[in-house]
Amino acid sequence: MKIYALDTNIVSYFLKGNAIIISRIAKEKDDGNTFVVPPIVYYEINNWLLKNNSKSRAAIFQKIYSVNGIGEITKEVLDITSSIFVKLRKNGTSVEMADILIAAWCVKNSYILVSNNLRHFEHIELLQIENWISND
Repeated sequence: MKIYALDTNIVSYFLKGNAIIISRIAKEKDDGNTFVVPPIVYYEINNWLLKNNSKSRAAIFQKIYSVNGIGEITKEVLDITSSIFVKLRKNGTSVEMADILIAAWCVKNSYILVSNNLRHFEHIELLQIENWISND
């Protein structure tokens, strides 16, 4: 069984009715795989939903994250985040802190991150990542 962590853009595509994402999630569920929402993704999507006052999408989102919860940002996740941040900076790579937190949470829990923003994550060691939208 695989556990997929959905990045903000993937949850957004799902909430907007993207057929590719909806189909892939259905396929993976049929194959016995599970989905989780990283805490930072919850924060970002919740902000978007509140800003847009989208109650119907908020109800759908609640169904997504309520199955397996949103997890926690533990001290260990923060330690991994710091380690990733320092390595990236030493290599001259700049990545947004939210993305580093998402990646660290996935690394800590051995989850596969599903994102359409591979460039945000490509320099993060040990992160398993898949793009279900394009082959870029």
